[in-house]
Amino acid sequence: MKIQITQQKKNPLQRRNEVYFSVEHDGESTPKRNAVAEELAKALKSKRDCLVIDHMDSVYGKGVSEGYAKVYESKEAALEFENEHLLKRNGIEKPKPEMPKKEE
Repeated sequence: MKIQITQQKKNPLQRRNEVYFSVEHDGESTPKRNAVAEELAKALKSKRDCLVIDHMDSVYGKGVSEGYAKVYESKEAALEFENEHLLKRNGIEKPKPEMPKKEE
């Protein structure tokens, strides 16, 4: 699996970099979202929990997938700006609020 970053754009208002990428996977199945995210995080020198892959689509008949990812400055920024279903899909969990204890 070889990842190439095709375009990168800074978005200071949402504290993130927006990245378009392509993944070559000749003779293999489409790589899993988590594996691609790990490699992208290494390539961009970022933490895995700050990177959210928005979408990734295979190009028919080529063994190449193209996608769009958002690399946030911190996990807190990702939790603030990102949709819940994308966070869940990328394995980034929101901290669960503690339930108040009942007094007897």
